[in-house]
Amino acid sequence: MHNGFSLIELLIVILIISIVYFLGFEGVTLGESRPKALTPLNLKSSITQHDALHGAEATLLCVDKCHTCYLRRGEGGSFVPYKHAIDLNAIEPYTLDSNDALRHLEYGRYNDQKVCLKIDFYRNGSSTQLILKSPKGVYFLPAFFGEPQVVETLEDAQELWLKNTQLVANSGDFY
Repeated sequence: MHNGFSLIELLIVILIISIVYFLGFEGVTLGESRPKALTPLNLKSSITQHDALHGAEATLLCVDKCHTCYLRRGEGGSFVPYKHAIDLNAIEPYTLDSNDALRHLEYGRYNDQKVCLKIDFYRNGSSTQLILKSPKGVYFLPAFFGEPQVVETLEDAQELWLKNTQLVANSGDFY
């Protein structure tokens, strides 16, 4: 009579369970949250909270129609690939010129690829103020105060820019 499992049968069952466990849970990490994909709405918060920066100045540079981004710490550092997910496809950056008119930004090339976005982040928490247009919408990214906002048109973003500039210019009125 056979009253139980043999040692070999138990080892085979443990081996099968181990293989299934490691194949099924290979990419799962418990208790560790992955950063969200980089989007116009979380661009500033994601970069300023990036592990490698620790409150230092940084520059984000994106190429290949904003499918690939690089991050540089400080002024003299070298650009390293941004390793997290990126959702900045087909971004068109705009600024306001000295006459407060919208102007499309052209950044040049990096590693023989056209730069589609370049934004600087400073130690005081500010950044380059931009208007970003993408197929998903138009975004106003303020330099100092407030969160990025989604607007209907480039002209709406331009109005927000001018309003934000006026708030910064009048900030001395409250002291």
